[in-house]
Amino acid sequence: MLYYILKVIISALLIVAISEIAKRSTAFAALVASLPITSLLAFVWLHIEGASSAQVAVLASQIFWFVLPSLALFLLLPLLLKQGFGFWVSLGLAVVVTAGGYSVLLVLSRRVLNSP
Repeated sequence: MLYYILKVIISALLIVAISEIAKRSTAFAALVASLPITSLLAFVWLHIEGASSAQVAVLASQIFWFVLPSLALFLLLPLLLKQGFGFWVSLGLAVVVTAGGYSVLLVLSRRVLNSP
């Protein structure tokens, strides 16, 4: 149980740190947020929990492909904000488009994984 609490605390501290850094330097916060910290933590937690190298490798490969739809959010959100849309509208539209991208990728990945 202590192990899971440690995992939650470390993960939460990273999110809080990024939001606090953003108050002082958006560029540095963007750099820190863009680092694959979540993925690195997942790899470490899996390794510590006894996952095989093959499992970690599969996770890393799948993360690569699922990062691609997230790029829509980072392209669309600033574009909508610069066009004068409100924050919540911009965020909502960017999230919907990103979710659509994830949906398309999920369908494609199932077809590829299930094909002979």
